[in-house]
Amino acid sequence: MSPTASALLPILLLSLSNVFMTLAWYGHLTVKAAPLLLVILASWGIAFFEYCLAVPANRIGHAVYSAAQLKTIQEVITLVVFAGFSVVVLKEPLGWNHAAGFTLIATGAAFIFRG
Repeated sequence: MSPTASALLPILLLSLSNVFMTLAWYGHLTVKAAPLLLVILASWGIAFFEYCLAVPANRIGHAVYSAAQLKTIQEVITLVVFAGFSVVVLKEPLGWNHAAGFTLIATGAAFIFRG
């Protein structure tokens, strides 16, 4: 695998895994009438696919990134995916405080990748 692919593939896989995890964790909020046990089982089933993407992402990514860097990448992706999901699916607007908080988190993430 080329160095570029080794660096980008984990990010792609983590992005896809986060879409599944966001659906598993928050998708049920759009169907509040569904029984809780059914929602738990459905979320668990969706999370299986998240793991099928996250585990290889971390295995492949650890050849290029440290574990701390992989976790940081995953957290930043999680915020981006969640922000989009929140606005598009849950119809919950993001305000200045969200932008400020995400900026602070992104600033912290930048420190993880410093020398």
